[in-house]
Amino acid sequence: MLRLSGVTIAVLLVAGPAALAQLPAQPPPVQNSISQGTEQERAACHPDVIRYCKQFVREDGQDDVFSILGCLQTNRSKISGSCQQVLASHGQ
Repeated sequence: MLRLSGVTIAVLLVAGPAALAQLPAQPPPVQNSISQGTEQERAACHPDVIRYCKQFVREDGQDDVFSILGCLQTNRSKISGSCQQVLASHGQ
């Protein structure tokens, strides 16, 4: 019985790394999956964010980017053309 357990553990120790080696390479982690954009892009959307999504803007500067993006998408028909272009250029 003890011998069988030892063999089982040995097989798992060899097979485990071999199985992991067959997995496809993972992409590097994304620092910020939703980019806050360039200065020009932020300037294009800032008036719309203040007008329609002010509740998601935090005083400490740690804005909830996902909530702001969702808000802009919800108000897409109302936001400026320049901000719509920024969203479109980022696939939104």
